[in-house]
Amino acid sequence: MPEFLFLRNLTCLIFRTLFRYAPFMAQKLQIQPFSELLAGCLRQHRRSQEELYRQFYGYAMSICLRYTQTQDEAAEVLNDGFLKVFTKLNQYDSTQPFKPWLRRILINTATDYYRQALPHYYQKDLEAAEQEKSQEADALSMMNYAYLLTLVKQLSPAYQAVFNLYVIDGYNHDEIANQLGISVGTSKSNLARARENLRQLLRKKTNDEYGRLAR
Repeated sequence: MPEFLFLRNLTCLIFRTLFRYAPFMAQKLQIQPFSELLAGCLRQHRRSQEELYRQFYGYAMSICLRYTQTQDEAAEVLNDGFLKVFTKLNQYDSTQPFKPWLRRILINTATDYYRQALPHYYQKDLEAAEQEKSQEADALSMMNYAYLLTLVKQLSPAYQAVFNLYVIDGYNHDEIANQLGISVGTSKSNLARARENLRQLLRKKTNDEYGRLAR
């Protein structure tokens, strides 16, 4: 365990440095074929690890930001996720696309972080929650994706996690329940409440914009 903690702390230190200087990495690192890059990472070649981190930094950070409340939390999840990538890279099937495998590790890392940091958000079981019966048109389906994400960030962590997993990442309620340690009923209830909260946020934003233009 002390050796693991030492490795984790050392890796996080390296990643924090990379996080700070990631925009400049492209000028310093020579791009190599992806198969060679993975082979270097399997040999624990530091320069190969830096290049893999740089190539997938933006994609990975976009996932981590959706499951965390702050940039610092996202960076912590990102670093922990890449540590798992490098320690489990021998399990990756090189005949399959790399991004889905990376995405799965990052989501698992993010939800593990969520469970450890915010257990009180999903302790209550809301099995009997009434399903949403709104007759209005589903405005959520017509939202710009980037704008939707800004609204999702305003949800409570419990609603945000379920909405991300179900709507954006394609998990079903059984998988979400297993991932977050909640019941299927709680997952369904949190999704319904997340959608209703998003509609309310959208209505408020629309009304505020209308009021501003009407002045």
